[in-house]
Amino acid sequence: MKEIQFREAIRDAMSEEMRRDESVFLMGEEVAEYNGAYKASQGMLDEFGPDRIIDTPISELGFAGLGVGAAMNGLRPIIEFMTFNFSLVAMDQIVNSAAKMLAMSGGQYSVPIVFRGPTGNAGQLGATHSSNFENWFANTPGLKVVVPSNPYDAKGLLKASIRDNNPVIFMESELMYSDKGEVPENEYLLPIGVADVKRKGDDVTLVSFGKMMKVAFEAADQLAKDGINAEIIDLRTVRPIDYETVIKSVKKTNRCVIVEEANPVASISTDLAFNIQRHAFDYLDAPVMRVNSMDIPLSYAPTYIEATLPNAKRTIEAVKAVTYKK
Repeated sequence: MKEIQFREAIRDAMSEEMRRDESVFLMGEEVAEYNGAYKASQGMLDEFGPDRIIDTPISELGFAGLGVGAAMNGLRPIIEFMTFNFSLVAMDQIVNSAAKMLAMSGGQYSVPIVFRGPTGNAGQLGATHSSNFENWFANTPGLKVVVPSNPYDAKGLLKASIRDNNPVIFMESELMYSDKGEVPENEYLLPIGVADVKRKGDDVTLVSFGKMMKVAFEAADQLAKDGINAEIIDLRTVRPIDYETVIKSVKKTNRCVIVEEANPVASISTDLAFNIQRHAFDYLDAPVMRVNSMDIPLSYAPTYIEATLPNAKRTIEAVKAVTYKK
């Protein structure tokens, strides 16, 4: 095992797959000469050259469409968005072309492409640079949506995503790129669509994904001091969702709190809550609780950011509500 940063795990996954398969290439804004906006592609231009590490103009619609066409013709593009907020101008290519091509062509054209980059808030960047669109993409049949929370998962899941024959949305976080974690030195892949039980517990199930896993762990650590033992599940993938792992845990703990950065309406947590009550209703000792961002655009002011986003305090309050403890 070696300890590396999240950005290094992303770089290693892309580099290993590019060495393995010449059809893989990386394209996006500042991925080449600048080594990536967040240094996730540092050194890759030197190794693979400008034919495979390609800087683009500021035109997400254009280079996303180019990537979709390349994937339909036998290549495996990795398209980096500087932030998924900028993917909105490329939604037609992602949703109407990449996601639907296999079905619309009667199985004749697959689109093995990865769209990756940071999602969600990264501090004081304003409302137009702080959105979470995991639930948007998860609502689209034909896409897979991966949101890892640590370097180990990021590397294994990105390698699997690059090899997948379906279009994959791979969502990271600017606030995690410098996070460190242990990663095996030998090659490994992680299956898409399989959640991970990060911590065992008996009193309540905490479910989250991406950087909100930090909130879940912080809350669980504080709850343990009050004698509440939380089981923590990292979804890792929000399409497909591993309902089985979540429901199995809820049947054991009889309570569930879901922590998600996105706004509450039509969110991943909404779907999870529905499926938990559908498949584990008789096991629940309390209603499923959700901790989401407040239903407003994220402000620039740090005090408003703190009040808007999910945090350990709100998560602890939700857990104590479902465990009927003050």
